[in-house]
Amino acid sequence: MKKVIVVGAGPAGLMAAEVISAAGVCVEVYDAMPSVGRKFLLAGKGGLNLTHSEPADVFASRYGQRRAQIEAIFKTFNSGNVRSWASSLGIETFVGSSGRVFPVSLKAAPLLRAWLHRLRHPASGTAVQFFMRHRWVGWREPLSAQQESGSNAKSTRLGLEFDSDSGRVTAQADALVFALGGGSWARLGSNGAWVPWFRARGVAVAPLLPSNCGFDVQGGWSAHFASRFAGQPFKSVSIELTTSQGVSFQRRGEFVATATGVEGSLVYAASNLLRDEIIAHGRATFHLDLLPDLSPERVLAEVSHPRGSRSLSSHLKSRLGIDGIKMGVLHEVLGKQRMHDVAELAKAIKALPLTLQATRPLDEAISTAGGVLFEGVDSNLMLEQLPGIFCAGEMLDWEAPTGGYLLTACLASGACAGQGVLRYLQE
Repeated sequence: MKKVIVVGAGPAGLMAAEVISAAGVCVEVYDAMPSVGRKFLLAGKGGLNLTHSEPADVFASRYGQRRAQIEAIFKTFNSGNVRSWASSLGIETFVGSSGRVFPVSLKAAPLLRAWLHRLRHPASGTAVQFFMRHRWVGWREPLSAQQESGSNAKSTRLGLEFDSDSGRVTAQADALVFALGGGSWARLGSNGAWVPWFRARGVAVAPLLPSNCGFDVQGGWSAHFASRFAGQPFKSVSIELTTSQGVSFQRRGEFVATATGVEGSLVYAASNLLRDEIIAHGRATFHLDLLPDLSPERVLAEVSHPRGSRSLSSHLKSRLGIDGIKMGVLHEVLGKQRMHDVAELAKAIKALPLTLQATRPLDEAISTAGGVLFEGVDSNLMLEQLPGIFCAGEMLDWEAPTGGYLLTACLASGACAGQGVLRYLQE
């Protein structure tokens, strides 16, 4: 019987294993962690966002420069298939007010349990075997013309080496699927250690970069601001920026001040633009609108209104509802003297510049940009340089915002690679 090894027991690897084993092919899944889906379970702690219900064209646009490649993968498995697949596991889903799709339970563990049960005890196909605490440590040269036991047929088998609790282990298969993730949240298994091993085999790999990440503000917050407002959210605001390449971004939402800078959903949505601007120019600036529901004229009128004996803080709170962290960041950026310039204060309320000097470390990021270039894989996600070896998930060179897009593309690429393996084995 043909055998396939999947390295990486996250969503992409498990989906590839499901597709391949359902066709009756023997599948072995290897992973360095003690249990499967560590990052998947972490993502489910805040309510597992499986996918998004928006129209396909809008959905595909979320993948930016890699839209064409991800759209091609979605021909195998798309956002609608995610819901059908979850339902087949007994996990019903619903569409939230924002269009995001969640399991009714809002938890990842029940879905993962049902998925593993089906992989280990399938109604048809072959059972998937799992080898946990097996860390991939390098290639083993393929054994050419390897005679299969009980068969006169000859095949070239692909070999890998793993470190396990019982020592060094060698495993061979007719095809390999790598789903090793990117470089964020290393404690959950994705540490990017695979990059030099792939490059040594001639595979083109773009540097791993933080995506959906936080940033440090230029010069850092003052000790006063950090001590009072770190961890507090900027709510009902919008940010706007235009990159040096002329790309514009404007969106409403919220984000959080950290001890050194900013993070949160609104910042994550623009993180790829801000990151690339910092790489190119050493810094990036966005403008913060503290009152997006009010026009600049209205803000100027309210700021200019006579305040009598009231303090400026009391005046802004009563006329515009500005207090707390919004008042704090105005003081932080403008300083005492400029705060009392009516025109400058009104302008800052609608477009306060915040300059960022660095991303937070890769390991802190929600996801990763960079990875194996699509130009080096075929339509089945098989490496052009290494026939019989496929890649899936976040170790491919794509990125997307949060909102179900990351998980959908991981699942879809796993399904695509799995089908690619089956075609390869047939050929």
